[in-house]
Amino acid sequence: MTPVGRILMSLMDEAGSDLTLPELLCRSAKRELDAVAVGLAVMAPDATSELVAASDPAAHELEVLQLTLGEGPCVEAFRTGRLVQLTELGAGEQRWPAYSAHLRERGVGAVFAFPLRIGGIRLGALDVYRTRAGALDDDDLSLALHFVDAAVVVLLHLQDPASQGALDDPRLDDAVDGFTTHPEVHQATGMVSVQAVVSLHDALLLLRAHAYVADRSIIEVARDVVARRIDFR
Repeated sequence: MTPVGRILMSLMDEAGSDLTLPELLCRSAKRELDAVAVGLAVMAPDATSELVAASDPAAHELEVLQLTLGEGPCVEAFRTGRLVQLTELGAGEQRWPAYSAHLRERGVGAVFAFPLRIGGIRLGALDVYRTRAGALDDDDLSLALHFVDAAVVVLLHLQDPASQGALDDPRLDDAVDGFTTHPEVHQATGMVSVQAVVSLHDALLLLRAHAYVADRSIIEVARDVVARRIDFR
């Protein structure tokens, strides 16, 4: 099983509590990455944003503050589509003066904001807060990226009303095996965007809708689109 699959399986083992899957993911990431707080937010190009989950009340406060101010690593990670690392607070005081001051008051030493995306589609960001300054080592960075992929899977799965918030849908096997980085999904999304004259975001939703109506995996549908067996014109 892939590292992403193991993360998803651990969430399934904890499912049934009062916590949502995104909340379970944030708590797991906090524990595994030796973080003081972890937050998960979805955002849109029109600057609308929503906090989906936080590992604890402190994380909730830090995330809401960032989204309210409209500045910080999370906002920049979404805007640029790149990992934003604030390894010591002094480096962030000029970039995000208001937010950096609040981080210092709360004893945060470093922040890492990972963009959530599928191909060219940006979904939001996963934020990891630590009390100590310094960069993530190679092992922690690799693990954090696996949590990012797992977060994308959870967010997309929760968009499907038929999932009822559970991760036991067999069609998630594709996600466990690397759905978030599958090149055919990326290619098909671009093709559907051109065929249907819609945004990449809407093209992905069309792919997902077709997959669920046909009771097939999104990768199977993507392969048919790439092979031109399915056309959305």
